[in-house]
Amino acid sequence: MSQLKEAPQVVEPFPLSTLRHSVSHLMASAVARLYPGVQFGFGPAIEHGFYYDFDLAEALTDADLRKIEKEMARIAKRSPKMECVEVSRDEAKRRLAAAGQTYKVEAVELIPQDEAITFWRHGDWEDLCEGPHVDRLDRPFSFKLLNVAGAYWRGDEKRPQMQRVYGTAFWTQEALDAHLAWLEEVKERDHRRLGTDLDLFSTHQEVGGGFVFWHPNLGAVRRAIEEFWWEEHTRRGYKPVYTPHVAREKLFSVSGHLENYAEMMYGAMEIEDQPYRVKPMNCPGHIMIYKSRGRSYRELPLRWAELGTVYRYERSGVLHGMLRVRGFTQDDAHIFCTPEQLADEIAGVVELVGTMLSTFGFDYTAYLATRPEKAIGSHEVWAMATAALEAAAAKQGLPLTLDEGGGAFYGPKIDFKIRDALGREWQNSTIQCDFNLPERFDLHFTDSDGLQKRPIMVHRAIFGSLERFAGVLIEHFGGRFPFWCAPVQVAVIPIREEHSEYARSVAERLQRELFRVDAMLEPSHMNKKIKEAQHQRVPFLLIVGEREAQDGTVAVRRRDTREQDVVPLERFLGLARDLRARRALDLGEAAAKA
Repeated sequence: MSQLKEAPQVVEPFPLSTLRHSVSHLMASAVARLYPGVQFGFGPAIEHGFYYDFDLAEALTDADLRKIEKEMARIAKRSPKMECVEVSRDEAKRRLAAAGQTYKVEAVELIPQDEAITFWRHGDWEDLCEGPHVDRLDRPFSFKLLNVAGAYWRGDEKRPQMQRVYGTAFWTQEALDAHLAWLEEVKERDHRRLGTDLDLFSTHQEVGGGFVFWHPNLGAVRRAIEEFWWEEHTRRGYKPVYTPHVAREKLFSVSGHLENYAEMMYGAMEIEDQPYRVKPMNCPGHIMIYKSRGRSYRELPLRWAELGTVYRYERSGVLHGMLRVRGFTQDDAHIFCTPEQLADEIAGVVELVGTMLSTFGFDYTAYLATRPEKAIGSHEVWAMATAALEAAAAKQGLPLTLDEGGGAFYGPKIDFKIRDALGREWQNSTIQCDFNLPERFDLHFTDSDGLQKRPIMVHRAIFGSLERFAGVLIEHFGGRFPFWCAPVQVAVIPIREEHSEYARSVAERLQRELFRVDAMLEPSHMNKKIKEAQHQRVPFLLIVGEREAQDGTVAVRRRDTREQDVVPLERFLGLARDLRARRALDLGEAAAKA
């Protein structure tokens, strides 16, 4: 894993986001000068830089970006002062219409009636914007335009497509250089590139965007992760269930999905004059199992788990490899419990999340997501559910960061955002406390007093979806999976063709122990095979020749090293068993023992 140099700390005269927003305006003014007639969309600061959307007759290239950068530098020196002027709504529309900026005229209508309308100007260029901005563009700072992408106006596929130019800016050149090095590392780890390079997965336009095909290499990773998942769930009393992929539309009407989630659902299929839908979530199916017979308090809590594939409509513009897809498998589970059991059940899930995420080396931040605008159930019920999540987190000593309005439509939740090797946050695990669906489906259990009472439902997923989690893992490890879940764990390489028989026997011994082995017996040079195994990021290479065959040993070469240690095969097997049993992240300890 490469180490990136940290950017030096400097005193910033303005927040970095303010600088980046200002540089986006500087870029737009340069585009206006170089490409007369351009129309402007939006140009905000974002997490790692800024962008601006342009409607241009010609497609921008990398050479154009360098030209725009030069013009930006000239404008910053010639017209550095940034000024703000407040205007009336009618005056704003008049100015923008006169300039031929139809998108901006529409943008005026998006500004609430009680908010001031302002333009920011430097030199002879001005833009509708609420700010804030830096005072002058001739302050010391460094910037770079990065790339061009397509973007629909206001994110609507039915609206015109614009060209989105991304860039970034920092107060020092050193900070910019450090960020550009980080971006190169991001590019090297891109799961789509590694997916092709390591033969992990593919998508196909003949099938449709957003549907992932897991190749054998990534299938092996998934299988190892699923075995780990079931092992930990079985230890905690979860039972497996399986539910259909298709159900009558009425089911999703009762659950509230048609009312609150319809834009994410695939359209209805007519079957025997009845509308059916592919499922967007697994919870209605688990509820049907609960309703299949009467339930007693003695049975609760019920913990039911399913690796259930669901289907959600995502616009083609947001699909992204394995990270944003239309069909995916959730590592789903639902807990049906009494009010008295709720805090302990949520606390148990918090513990499980910590155990499973730490196995992959992730640390994380937990967010309390509260009632969104579009929700079912009373405010009183939401308050009870939110309090239950807070109490369970407190019991586990888990600090929560507030995510106002980020809850699911049926209940509040705790979301866990993991940080990868490059410091990026990814949302995966979630725990949702739900008083509403048991009410909508009229769920009951018979309590100890003989009365019918309502259970509480906890929705939870640890990985979120296997597709997204696998995509994150590919990038987090850069394709160098830990030994226990690597696609191929060991490559056995004979020095010469006459050593192939011993190499085959070594591979068969490993396979009997259920290790994933590639016996590289094809008639080609040993160094070529070593290079191929290294390219595939195989954790261990076992190189065998005449001496190894006579002594029952193997020459062990660890991933990303050139050193070899000759050890008895049985000793290597012991090390391999240990790494697998502990689900170790590092190969170093095994190499040291060898």
